[in-house]
Amino acid sequence: MMKDDGRLVIWPAYLDKERTRAEGRIISKKSAVSKPEFDEIFKAAQVLGLAPFPESDKSYPKSWWEKSGRIMIDNTEAKTASARKIAAEIKKIRGN
Repeated sequence: MMKDDGRLVIWPAYLDKERTRAEGRIISKKSAVSKPEFDEIFKAAQVLGLAPFPESDKSYPKSWWEKSGRIMIDNTEAKTASARKIAAEIKKIRGN
């Protein structure tokens, strides 16, 4: 996917409870999950109907050495609101 028009990028770092805001977390620790996996984020975005597009070979710029991947989702609301919903869905999937 070349152009990101109408899409939001969700990196695992955005949802990771164990990262600080400076390290990339964009939601509160209360809303975040521990060590979110690429597949979990993709599955949660599918359940929420966000039309996810996976790019597993990408690296988050602040931790360029880790190939964490990213998920492109439909831009239907604010990025933080989408991230909170995805984290909540991951908690449901995990059974937390």
